[in-house]
Amino acid sequence: MCDYSLHAVATRPAQVGETLITTTFRGTSTRGFASEREPAVAVCMLPGTELAFAEDVKYDNRWIWTRTTDWRVGKFNQIEPEVADRHHDAIEFPDGSHVLVTQLCEGQRATVLQLPVVQTGGERAPKVTEARPAASIVTG
Repeated sequence: MCDYSLHAVATRPAQVGETLITTTFRGTSTRGFASEREPAVAVCMLPGTELAFAEDVKYDNRWIWTRTTDWRVGKFNQIEPEVADRHHDAIEFPDGSHVLVTQLCEGQRATVLQLPVVQTGGERAPKVTEARPAASIVTG
């Protein structure tokens, strides 16, 4: 998915293993992900896409100072997608916190680790819960 504000920008889906860079797209005030080979093409992700950043994630909230998280991994997600005319794309971190993609500082590199499982018809597959491993009993 790509935020509503990128409707006039060329887009393509993310691919596993590729390295992306955070950028502001020409003609918009929106930041997102692009390939270094195609800096004018927004790389869109489905919720659940897992990313590994080269360094701790840096972001701003349109003030003077930037902030740094303690995380280098995150999952692409959306915040309140039912609310129109606002940015929804976000990175969710292991502690449950999130940062809007448009607030990520430019120039950060992230590798796409895994895409979410998608069923035919474009819907995400239901979440599968893993069985707990059987307890090991050691006798001597």
